[in-house]
Amino acid sequence: MNILDKIVAQKHIEIAERSARTPIKVLEQSPYFERPTYSLRESLLNPARTGIIAEFKRRSPSKGDINTSANVATVTKGYADAGASGLSILTDEQFFGGSSADLKAGRDANQIPVLRKDFMVHDYQVFEARAMGADVILLIAECLEADQLRSLAKTAKSLGLEVLMEIHSGDQLAKLCPEVDVVGVNNRNLKNFHVSVQTSIDLFDQIPAEFLKISESGINNPQTIHELKQVGFQGFLIGEYFMSDAQPQLRFAEFVEQIKTLETQTL
Repeated sequence: MNILDKIVAQKHIEIAERSARTPIKVLEQSPYFERPTYSLRESLLNPARTGIIAEFKRRSPSKGDINTSANVATVTKGYADAGASGLSILTDEQFFGGSSADLKAGRDANQIPVLRKDFMVHDYQVFEARAMGADVILLIAECLEADQLRSLAKTAKSLGLEVLMEIHSGDQLAKLCPEVDVVGVNNRNLKNFHVSVQTSIDLFDQIPAEFLKISESGINNPQTIHELKQVGFQGFLIGEYFMSDAQPQLRFAEFVEQIKTLETQTL
């Protein structure tokens, strides 16, 4: 099995364990469950913010430990204060070192949209996302059949959550459904972890115009943001570049200032 297959197999094991321990009716009693959600789509389109979904990620299968000591509340609040349009918080523990506690801490510290970054394969995880304070879920086309993806998206909508559908190739666009709010092009191949921003550029015109489009992974230069904006992308998910710094929130703030300087120079 490739790493994606291993992660998905592990998800099914975890879901069976967690749903037996904490049924949906208990999740529905979470204080976060009925809170009004923030719209990622609206935040990405807000000209007062940067269009960047800033990620909190402790480790990854390809890079190992990235930043295991960072404080999620401190980092994510720094992201938000410097203009992040949204937060992406990893909740996968085994492969990415994340947790539901990380997402809850990020939620409590901020008033902008929070994406639960995980490998969603079952309705139970969507209820979990709502119960831990998420506003958006990620649905990865590569590990979901079309009917499965739409079913999960419908569940998300019924709970007041938005949906970010992630693709890596043009054929995955056949899985698009009306319940999707944002389409993200992952520049990282999840099977071999090769990264190329050209993937986003190549796929942009294939994505129907009614969907808001973002580029994910491999972005570490303000010039790349400028070039992707020229193509038409309205959002950018960046994590590893910030998290590899001892103080990710400061690197994010510096990055934002560099973007502003670049955009001023090109006017």
